[in-house]
Amino acid sequence: MNSLTIGNFDGVHLGHRALVERARSLCPGGEVVAVTFEPHPAEVLDTRNCPPRLTTSVRRRELLEALGVDRVVELEPTPDLLGLDGDAFIEHLRASLPFDVVVEGPDFRFGRHRASGVSQLQDIGRNLGFDVELVEERRVVLEDRTELEVRSTAIRWLLAHGRVVDAARALGRPHQVTGVVVKGDQRGRDLGYPTANLGQQHELLPADGVYAGRAILPDGTSLPAAISVGTKPTFGASDRVCEAHLVDHDAPLDEYGWPIRIEFTRYLHPQYAFDGVEPLIERMARDCDEVRLFSGELNAS
Repeated sequence: MNSLTIGNFDGVHLGHRALVERARSLCPGGEVVAVTFEPHPAEVLDTRNCPPRLTTSVRRRELLEALGVDRVVELEPTPDLLGLDGDAFIEHLRASLPFDVVVEGPDFRFGRHRASGVSQLQDIGRNLGFDVELVEERRVVLEDRTELEVRSTAIRWLLAHGRVVDAARALGRPHQVTGVVVKGDQRGRDLGYPTANLGQQHELLPADGVYAGRAILPDGTSLPAAISVGTKPTFGASDRVCEAHLVDHDAPLDEYGWPIRIEFTRYLHPQYAFDGVEPLIERMARDCDEVRLFSGELNAS
């Protein structure tokens, strides 16, 4: 018995995890297949309204496979494919993928203009000979004690407001951003706090501010990091950047072009325009102390 689940799976959050877990429980000896799209269909239909990604396609595949997905199928969202109605889309999948059950959430939409829903999927299943299993929406309790339905859109909103702790609750892990280390203005080195500056990122950066987090190096080493996202207001106007100071890490950061993964665990404070470098250095020292303290609490737990 093989199971199938369809979606964008951006972020591979707790809701997606529930789908995969149910799909696996239904076919312990069979194949679990996740069907997704690459790139996001909005990049074809309406680039102006395409949401920023929570995960790259590579990271999405890694996370899905870690949850127990045997095969990730990435469909190219061509106009022809996106133009298929619900019946034709499922028949298209059925022609190349053997499956006995489709596992989805109650708000699942598919087909041209996303016009088909769960009831149509159940009708198609009866006609084509597969079952449809529905999994209830996952909900989490946020720091302010409100409840949230776990959705990629909601996680983007949390990150856009700097609420990385709440985003981690919905994701099931801290939000990460990957990039390649590039040469920056080297002010951090002059101030005694050298940073790894991320080049172009493909995942959503959280709101401007300073964060406690971790930096994962190419060899898998994970180090406490003080992370700054923003435009460096103390030094005048600049492009929005993400840079991380690796706390208590003595190895030089002079070389460039190596990949780094930045993990956001706690928002510390907004970016400030300091009156000179001395108060900035004092604030950076306190930030590093907070990162050490928070990293110790995480290790103890």
